[in-house]
Order: sequence, then C-alpha cells, then structure tokens
Amino acid sequence: MVTNDSSRQGLFGRFVAGLARTRQGLVGQIERLFGGNVPTAAHLETLEDLLIAADFGPALAQQLMAPLQERLGRRDLSTLDQVEAALKQGILSILNGTAPPPSSIDHQTRPQVLLFLGINGSGKTTTIGKFANRLISDGGLVVLAGADTFRAAAIEQLQLWGRRVGAAVISHQAGADPSAVVFDSVQAACSRGASHLLIDTAGRLHTKRNLMEELKKIQRVVSRQMPDAPHERIMVIDATSGLNALVQARAFHEAVGLTGLILTKLDGTARGGVVVAIADQLKLPITFVGLGEGVDDLQPFVPEAFTDALFARS
Repeated sequence: MVTNDSSRQGLFGRFVAGLARTRQGLVGQIERLFGGNVPTAAHLETLEDLLIAADFGPALAQQLMAPLQERLGRRDLSTLDQVEAALKQGILSILNGTAPPPSSIDHQTRPQVLLFLGINGSGKTTTIGKFANRLISDGGLVVLAGADTFRAAAIEQLQLWGRRVGAAVISHQAGADPSAVVFDSVQAACSRGASHLLIDTAGRLHTKRNLMEELKKIQRVVSRQMPDAPHERIMVIDATSGLNALVQARAFHEAVGLTGLILTKLDGTARGGVVVAIADQLKLPITFVGLGEGVDDLQPFVPEAFTDALFARS
C-alpha cells in the first residue's frame, strides 16, 4: 500500500510513463476533438466512439457519457476541463467500487497460499517472479510451486526467477501431475516456515473444460492440507488483449471464484480502458499492474494514480 507523499508521487510517475500510449491515443484525441470549442452534442457522440475504441466497451461508454449529456442539456458544460473532470470522476467511482470486502482470512497464517491463473502468454510466470521479489524485499520467505507441468520451459523459467529473487522452487519433471507438485509444495512451504506460497499453474484457455476442472482439483488438494487455502486466487491478464480479457476473466471467476486481478503489459497498449471495463463488469479488485519489463515494474494498482495519470498533461 502507498503510504507517503514521496511514494505516491513515485507511483504516479510510473503510471504516467506506463499509460503513455493510452493517454496519447485517448486523451490526445479528446483534446484535439474539443480544442477550444464549447462542447456540443456532436462532440459528445464522437467522444463516446473514442471511449469504445479505447476498450471501455459500449455499455460503459454510455454510462460515462450520461452525466455529460445531462449537463449539456442544462447548458452546464462549456469547457474541455469540465469534460475531462467528469470523465475522471466517473472512472474513479467505478474503480473505487471494486475494493475487496473485509476479509475473514487470518493473514497471520503461514504460509499465505496464492494461486495464479491465466491463459498462455498473459505473463503469469514473470508476474509471479516479480511478485515474489516484492514479498522478499519486504522480508518474506517465499516458496514457488511449478505446477505448470505442461511446458518444460515454464518450469525452467520459474527456477530462473527463483534464483534471481531468492525464492525456493518446488517442481517435478515436465508432464507430472500438477496436483502432486502442489501437494509437495504446500508440505515444503509449511515445513520451511514460509510466509508465502505462490503457485504457478499452466496457461489454459477458458473454453477448455478439462483444464478448468484441473484448477478445481488443485484447489481441493491445497484445502485438504490447509482448510482456508488457497487464500487468494489471482488471474493474470494481458491488458493488450482488450475486451477479450473480460470474457476470459468472467469464465475463470465462474470456475474458481477469483479474489483479484493483475493486469500485465499495460504500458504496451493504447486501449487501457479495459482496466475500467473489467472493474465495472466483474467488480473484482485490480491489485497490481505491470508497467514495464523490469523486476520493479509490477506496481500496486491505485485508482487515483491511474486516473490522474490517464488525464495528465505534458
């Protein structure tokens, strides 16, 4: 959590840099659209199209436009600043509405078990490595579970991250039963007094029923050893996939009951509206976002920093 002014400013700077493409694509077009002109109904119609193109989605775009159209009808909308302020207020309201509910989980329980899910190419294993680095930097003792046994490269990648950040990695050979890996990993994390166990699962399409069932099996294996675990079920989403990410997240949520989302590659898309669309549709908290390729570029998601950076002017 961001707790002081300097860290807030540093986080804001990271968001400004990470959202550069979205800001140039969306906010730049909004500024060119209005220029110094008084907003008109035609302007607002084009603005709605810009929001849809930035992957806010049609329904959310209409929701954000409604207050502007109402103000225009009252002749209470005369400047670009008022338009942007109203959009910021609407976006921030949606993002703040996804705060996680008070948890019944005892966070003194060791280890905290986090299950990471996602489709192929979402950046899941890399995200786990960066997440482990954050925990270890804060004094945590972390164990990584290589339950993606479908790809030998995934196991090797996780082992590489383990060596890089100083985390133990529990893995079997490629093709092994992922549930067996998870069983051994829980045992190892408990015996070593680890603070966190991060479980890497195989990337899978949400349409593959057998693989989704495997996730449920992994959860059962964990809960038999630790009744309240896994404590978090986090889906890692590639922000460049746009609104397809919403379909994927909804399917995973229905299958395993997600507790949070991490969006990667936010710096690589000009369609960052998907962040708001996912929050609006699923009401799941976005906990972290990837704003670059560096080990420190996985950053806490702070709605105020995101919204301010989205509309920041150079």
